[in-house]
Amino acid sequence: MSLTESLIIASVVSGFLPVLASLYNYRNLDKVLKIAAIYFLASVASDLVMQVMKNSGQPNNWPVIHIYIALSMLSLGAMYYYAFFNLLFKKTIFWVTLLAFVSICVDSIFIEGIWDYPSISNTILNIVMLCFSLIYFYQLLNRQEFVHIEKQALFWINAGILFYFSINIFLFMLFKRMLNEHQESFYIINDITNIIANILFTIGLLCKPQKVT
Repeated sequence: MSLTESLIIASVVSGFLPVLASLYNYRNLDKVLKIAAIYFLASVASDLVMQVMKNSGQPNNWPVIHIYIALSMLSLGAMYYYAFFNLLFKKTIFWVTLLAFVSICVDSIFIEGIWDYPSISNTILNIVMLCFSLIYFYQLLNRQEFVHIEKQALFWINAGILFYFSINIFLFMLFKRMLNEHQESFYIINDITNIIANILFTIGLLCKPQKVT
């Protein structure tokens, strides 16, 4: 088994970690974390569907990625909407998420189409999530109350989102070129970042609720 194949398997398996953590710590999950858990479930489900399609001889699984990106935009947008307590930020999150979701749908139907790799949609998702995660860190670090941010579930989940999307944004933007010229490098980088991000997500979902003082 090659390194690439081993990393692909490890990446898919790592997707189960946050899902299992959500089930284990479900009673301590608030609305925001439950929405995050839905995103992680959608992520691992899409990975499994794509693997099944690949093993069954269906070479084109791009429609699954189109659907996954749209669901990611909605679920992560909802997660950040409820995570922010500043009214201006909440309104901004709502309208940006709605605009991004509509743009992703337009790309999937009229521009790239569901049978082609969604470079535009993926780029939109990456840019929006990078902005949301940076703004959330700003909010977290400027709270008036004293909190141990390293014990906050969303600190770890947000760190995972920032890490994953900041590294992969250029991979997704240049996907078609890299697939032709540097296919192995693309999958190695993507799988490693996915594994690390899933570990960060799992740590966050295992955090217990902290009191604010």
